[in-house]
Amino acid sequence: MAKREISEINAGSMADIAFLLLIFFLVTTTMDTDTGLLRKLPPPPEDNPEDIDVKQRNIFEVLVNANDQLLADGEYIPVTELKDKVKEFIKGDPNNPEMPEFKNEDVPIFGNIPVSKQIVSLQNDNGTSYQMYIKVQNELIAAYREVRNERALKEFGKSYDELVKLSETSETVNNQVEAIKAIYPQRISEAEPKAIGGAK
Repeated sequence: MAKREISEINAGSMADIAFLLLIFFLVTTTMDTDTGLLRKLPPPPEDNPEDIDVKQRNIFEVLVNANDQLLADGEYIPVTELKDKVKEFIKGDPNNPEMPEFKNEDVPIFGNIPVSKQIVSLQNDNGTSYQMYIKVQNELIAAYREVRNERALKEFGKSYDELVKLSETSETVNNQVEAIKAIYPQRISEAEPKAIGGAK
């Protein structure tokens, strides 16, 4: 009985298969990306800067010391209470002399209406932890987002976040987004870190 010859495997296409698998894994694999804060850097200072007089009532001061203690508008509070305090300040009250002043400005859709002159001033200590810094930043941004969402729902029946998503395809919706941004402009002024005293 004659032995049957074992046929050789054609390995010519193995390289092609390996290459296709490599491409498949490269395309389908997700890479971890570093996350950070979306911020627009201020322009470089002018040669002859003008002195800008900002009244204290228009500034909400947020100080974070080296022990990660938070002083908001002169009062020590936990970071979880910061958002609500900032929201109240952003909305303001024209009849309250301790709240920010209002100035009439041209706003898309609404015309010439009073807009708060509010500014949130953030000052960190050199020893403030990065985790606390991020928490405070998140609370400040969340305060502006919630105030804008509430006003957009009241005026247009959709949240500000929804309007932003729809604004790319509609000029009308884009005008609504710009109107809400003009009513509640995000003004977060961040000073260079320095030594800040505080409670022990």
